Amino acid sequence: MTADGWLTDTRTSYDTVADSYADLLRGALADAPYERAVLALFAELVRTGGGGPVADIGCGPGRLTAHLHDLGVDAFGVDLSPAMIDIARRDHPHLRFEVGTMTELALADSPVGGLLAWFSLIHVPDDEVPTVLGHFHRVLRAGAPLLLAFHVGDEHHLKTRGYGGHPMKVYVHRRPPERVAAWLDAAGFTVEAELLHHPHSAFLFARRTREPPATSPTWSRSTTR
Repeated sequence: MTADGWLTDTRTSYDTVADSYADLLRGALADAPYERAVLALFAELVRTGGGGPVADIGCGPGRLTAHLHDLGVDAFGVDLSPAMIDIARRDHPHLRFEVGTMTELALADSPVGGLLAWFSLIHVPDDEVPTVLGHFHRVLRAGAPLLLAFHVGDEHHLKTRGYGGHPMKVYVHRRPPERVAAWLDAAGFTVEAELLHHPHSAFLFARRTREPPATSPTWSRSTTR
């Protein structure tokens, strides 16, 4: 699949389910103490690291952007789906939201004091992840924290329906934490903590600490679709 193809399918899918997605997840953090704890730790790392604007990349309807704001973080959101951004702007008019893609992240170099990618890398193909992490490295201030949340496993499947039963066409990629950590290391990040939320979620805390090394590790990748 071409880059334009998977991006177009992902954008169309989330435009289609945007209203149902927002309704289903609105208030979900109230019943998610581990997620709240992870986000609170991230917000603390941002504040103790010097603060500054924090990018919520793949923000959807803005629920976590708003939560970070409530934790005292100057958060703004970016999402591929214009329909999601419309809902985010409607529900959180005091915050900033932009339409954009993480594969061509249109932010200036090194202005960001923290970056959150909360289950938003799950639709990015393996061969595009280094490009995405390169953009994350570029826009983050030196020493600033990065938090990645993703599904654990080593398989890929095509999701054709979801969030209210609406049609979708997106691949969902599950990855071992050690693979994601190796990608982060290759992109110039230092992983500081790994938290597993059983059975299928992981959270990696990292910092932008150096320029990427000249070579990247090679991983065997599942071809299951």
